[in-house]
Amino acid sequence: MAVKEAKVVFDHIFNELELVVVGQRQLLEQMLVAILCDANALLESVPGLAKTLSIKTLSQVMDLKFARVQATPDLMPSDITGTYVLDEHHGKREFTFQPGPIFANIVLVDEINRATPKTQSALLEAMQEKQVTVLNKTYPMEKPFFVLATQNPIEQEGTFPLPEAQQDRFLLKIRVDYPTVKDELEIVERFTEKGQLKVPKAIIKKDTLLKLQETAMLIPISNDLKKMIVNAVTQTRKMPELIENGASPRASIGLVQAAKARALIQGRNYVSKEDVIEMAYPVLRHRILLSFEAQRKSMSPDDIIAKIVK
Repeated sequence: MAVKEAKVVFDHIFNELELVVVGQRQLLEQMLVAILCDANALLESVPGLAKTLSIKTLSQVMDLKFARVQATPDLMPSDITGTYVLDEHHGKREFTFQPGPIFANIVLVDEINRATPKTQSALLEAMQEKQVTVLNKTYPMEKPFFVLATQNPIEQEGTFPLPEAQQDRFLLKIRVDYPTVKDELEIVERFTEKGQLKVPKAIIKKDTLLKLQETAMLIPISNDLKKMIVNAVTQTRKMPELIENGASPRASIGLVQAAKARALIQGRNYVSKEDVIEMAYPVLRHRILLSFEAQRKSMSPDDIIAKIVK
């Protein structure tokens, strides 16, 4: 698919998304980046900022099968992956596999950090290998497949922080900010005065999405920008006074892919420095572990990333 043709498609997608979701353009764009990279994303914000609504609307606009899992402390791995049940056919009893909600195109795991580590680990194989193993039998996921998870940064009681290995499975950690006063007024009007909310239309099909993914990966990137990316990721391992553990080479790969996808969304057939800087934050913020000194100074991962990308 040509870049100009792709830009037209993305404009239609954003127009349809913004009929439902108000004032979260960066969130919508970064979710699209993750999907173009055939990767997963973790959305973090306080409650009520349209994380779940955005994910569900995106699945409708892309005509993808959607499933939602509400994470709770008593959620079991089989509640996600599925399990074998005993069925009777023509007088014979046999075990048949009952697929869980993970067998969809877009899986929303709401408040993922409220699930226990054992249940969180049930997602790892699906997120990385795009398959699920139950009782030594492997079931491939239908393409395309994405896990878009949400978590609340301020509610500590009853939560289980994601281990570094699982956080690394997410290409992006997307921070969702409060809307502006103008956008919030529009939200209030839509939900209290304008009657029934609009239902988004399907803009593209699976085949078109797969073509867009291929086009994104073919966007060229200069050697200078590749070196810039590798230097930035390497720098996270050379700041012991601020960073206890730096990012792995997976971050370098992810940043190149994310920059290419953003360039395509912007309608450019090349990656710019702006693409790299813009995507450095969601790619790196969950892959660096702050030192005690950085925490003592009340620094955030974004503060340190800002120092690096300068």
